[in-house]
Amino acid sequence: MAKVKISKKSTRIDMTAMCDVAFLLLTFFILTATAKQPEPKIVDTPASTVQTKLPEEGVAAITVGDQEVFFNIPRALRRETLKRVAEEKGLTFTEEEYNAFENMDGFGVPFNQLNGILKLPAAERNAGIQHGIPYDSVNDQLSVWIKQAREANRQVLTDRLNAGEDVELKDVEVAIKGDADEDYPTIKRIIDILQEQKKNKFFLVTNLRDEDF
Repeated sequence: MAKVKISKKSTRIDMTAMCDVAFLLLTFFILTATAKQPEPKIVDTPASTVQTKLPEEGVAAITVGDQEVFFNIPRALRRETLKRVAEEKGLTFTEEEYNAFENMDGFGVPFNQLNGILKLPAAERNAGIQHGIPYDSVNDQLSVWIKQAREANRQVLTDRLNAGEDVELKDVEVAIKGDADEDYPTIKRIIDILQEQKKNKFFLVTNLRDEDF
């Protein structure tokens, strides 16, 4: 009796379509992603065993290193904050400068140098030309930025609430990111500025210490 010959079918799976989809997704993410700009001041934060994490968003960060202070305002508040600072201090900014400020992650210059920094390409703003926001008792410009960032936060949340969004009216969170080798008086001065504005709750940014320590 003749044997029935069973035809063999290939078990190979054609992955061409899958590869096309993967490359399309990769291209989409590359083209739509925004490159993170380098921080104007890199600091080495002290180690700590505390494991409390910062909120994912909405945190205004004060970076302190080499007795220089830099401020990073949450992106949603940057334009409104700059408008309020300009009104209080009699400053003028163009629409291009407002857009540049919205895209700038942290800055550290006096009021009279801010226009010049915003006119520069993003890659040139952090090339050692920013030397901190004045924060001493004689010329305390940091207080103005903190105050107006808090006011901008209140205004933005109020506008969203009036627009029918379900949001909570709360103060902007503040974090101090100090270098491990920074002198205590500098950090103390920053804390004093916050307390003068009755901002007594804030975060201290640290690195997690190894369990062996």
